[in-house]
Amino acid sequence: MLSSHDGLWTIGELAERAGVSVKTVRFYSDRGLLPEASRSSGGHRRYAPDAAERLSLIRSLRGLDLPLAEVRRVLDEQDAGGAGDVLEDAVAGRLRAIGSELAALRWREAALRLVRECPPAERPARLRLVGAITTPPSTASLARFWRSWLPPRMPARSVAAFLERAVPHPPDDPRPGQVLAFARLHAFVTRPCGGSGPCQPGVHGVAGPRGSSVLYAGLDLAYGLAGAELRRGAEPRPGEALDGFVDAYAGAYGARDTPAFRRVLAGRLAADPRVDGYWELTAEVITAPGSPPEPTPGSAHDWLLGALDADLGRRPGKAGAAPRRP
Repeated sequence: MLSSHDGLWTIGELAERAGVSVKTVRFYSDRGLLPEASRSSGGHRRYAPDAAERLSLIRSLRGLDLPLAEVRRVLDEQDAGGAGDVLEDAVAGRLRAIGSELAALRWREAALRLVRECPPAERPARLRLVGAITTPPSTASLARFWRSWLPPRMPARSVAAFLERAVPHPPDDPRPGQVLAFARLHAFVTRPCGGSGPCQPGVHGVAGPRGSSVLYAGLDLAYGLAGAELRRGAEPRPGEALDGFVDAYAGAYGARDTPAFRRVLAGRLAADPRVDGYWELTAEVITAPGSPPEPTPGSAHDWLLGALDADLGRRPGKAGAAPRRP
């Protein structure tokens, strides 16, 4: 019931009607979210009846954990008779934030289980590994690794396409083993490149920036075809995938796909540095529980090398031994 003849409510009446404290009403009023209709002769706040509905909306928005700035934008749009786009954007943004928060909690839970379930003697090492990654984990270190591995001055579009295939997307709800694999992957890419040979494949120095773009575009297609073969459980064999694989290198070198070229290519690929550990860990990260290992560019590359070996073994006049698997 209103206490005044003008149809306005006191701050106490509004608070009682809305089921909140006077302090809450004053808080939103002081921040301009709940305008006063007038002030009494004694300086007390007075509110129109529609303030109760506005206060209910404010509380609902705050209940969704929208910040005050977003609440203000939603109210301003409503006052202007807008279509609700601001509210839709605000809710979508909050959903993204909550999704990220949930992913972080799931990764922390899996990391804690990983530490709890390992033998006590291994816990310090596990803690160092998982402590080096963020939750949810960032793939920035993996992208930096491949950017340093790829040929210099390679076109940005080609780099982005390769990174999309080579950098695994961490699962939102990981198993402890996937957390461990990702932590080891981070450790793998952040250690210095060792060994006596170069860190980059020899093809980079031969093909040049333009040839490398042709090469990686062709490899992307060949790896996709080989990945399909791997999913079917097919043994390495000559065919469309291998032809695309060889064509990619021939295009980068400005050569033709001939038996002699295939023999030279097999020797060069056998001598190039390998990052088998990266691909093995990547497969652990992306493979769902109880499923066969997901193909990676590394496993596709190995399948294609096996197909090239099988092809050379069938060709007459083969020179030298088949390329060994490093």
